[in-house]
Amino acid sequence: MSRKPASDPHEQQHMLWLTGKKNYQSLDDKELIVIYRKKGDNSAMGALFERYSHLVFGVCMKYFKDEDTSKDATLQVFEKTMQDLKRFEIEKFSAWIHKVAKNHCLMQLRSKKIMIPVDDEEGIATDRMMGQGFSTSPEQTDNKEAQLSLLEEGISRLNEEQKICIELFYLKRYSYQDVSEISGMTLNEVKSHIQNGKRNLKIFMMNNTDEL
Repeated sequence: MSRKPASDPHEQQHMLWLTGKKNYQSLDDKELIVIYRKKGDNSAMGALFERYSHLVFGVCMKYFKDEDTSKDATLQVFEKTMQDLKRFEIEKFSAWIHKVAKNHCLMQLRSKKIMIPVDDEEGIATDRMMGQGFSTSPEQTDNKEAQLSLLEEGISRLNEEQKICIELFYLKRYSYQDVSEISGMTLNEVKSHIQNGKRNLKIFMMNNTDEL
């Protein structure tokens, strides 16, 4: 990723925020993550940004084919990474950030539409909860924003394990194995939390849909 001066004040602000003054370049990824998680030191995150921004930018260019859009997306990925690193145990940061960037781009291209097949035992596609899977009649299209808000509220009401698994598996499109590695849960625990989370979401949606 080129190091041309940012022309946009908003971009300049984020660049200064992400990059730190301390020299952490001699530390490996895991050491930087530990420092960031324990101390909240943005300089450690800035070192990871300097190290991997070109990789994330390259992934974004592959999907968006536009330099400015890809620069913005790169910053968004790292902003989200700052939150996720405090929640998840990351074994290999380079592989993980690549997946985060890819999924971010896919979600942007899908216009943040969400589809969770809550009735399907295998996690394939049957029952339509949100996004492209919903009926597109004029009445239901007008109601889509309300349905999306209701689904987001339903996810927020899940217990922490179910919420993490549902977000990673459906919203961020990670595989069962990826969710297991990121969350630190076993594969069976991940599948159980996803199944129970889907069931709880279905109940919540059925109980509250009449209010839309």
